[in-house]
Amino acid sequence: MPGRLQYKSLLFAQEGANVLLVDVNLAAAEKGAIKVLAFRADVGQEADIKAAVDLAVAEFGRLDVMVRSIRCGIMHPNDDNALNTEERIWDLTMTINVKGVWWGCKYAILAMRQNPVDETKGLRSGGSIINTASFVAIMGAATPQLASMVHAREGIRLNSICPCAFPLLMDFLDTPEKRDRRLVHLPMGRFGEAVEVAKGALFRTYHPSTPRLLSDTCLVASDDSSYMTGTDFKVDGGLTSCYVTPIGEPALSPPASLI
Repeated sequence: MPGRLQYKSLLFAQEGANVLLVDVNLAAAEKGAIKVLAFRADVGQEADIKAAVDLAVAEFGRLDVMVRSIRCGIMHPNDDNALNTEERIWDLTMTINVKGVWWGCKYAILAMRQNPVDETKGLRSGGSIINTASFVAIMGAATPQLASMVHAREGIRLNSICPCAFPLLMDFLDTPEKRDRRLVHLPMGRFGEAVEVAKGALFRTYHPSTPRLLSDTCLVASDDSSYMTGTDFKVDGGLTSCYVTPIGEPALSPPASLI
């Protein structure tokens, strides 16, 4: 029975596309290569990905679309929880699912930049890169979330703090232009401070049923967060919730450093 990769290649071919079907198993690629070319490549090897892209350009004259339909990761039979997974399985997963995606994008972008333009044929520069992901990326099945579920009944909780635009970033935003391109998206109208990341985890709050000030409450560390696990806690100045950026200068100054 054809797999997802074979179905995709067939559908593209039926639409008139020139298709290069790439698989680590050449026999499987050739079996599914109906109206398309087959090529063996290991997406865990940068040279193989470059060779596949180079071949597509050599055969077809350009690269307009790259579809990456790869699933290794948690599908590996020896992939287990954080305690039992061997380092070699972790490294294999990261090589294919992280490095492989990076290399694929890298060489596809380099090729698409060179696509010749012919308006009479509807051929333009640029292209489309499609990386197949999974629902596990947004549900409790990716590595940190999975660990939080597996060990929850042991009284072990795993949460994350997701900061944005803090001092470490300033080393890279070394020109006004670079800073302004980030700053325009921040509803708070300023970059965050390191102390705000700390206070995002440890801050004072009022209990809704009493006016008394509670003791310092650490959302992700103390027993006061005993029912919180697998949670992503944003400290991003409202960036990920922002659709329309407010105007004007910030009314409040950032907090003073603790140092």
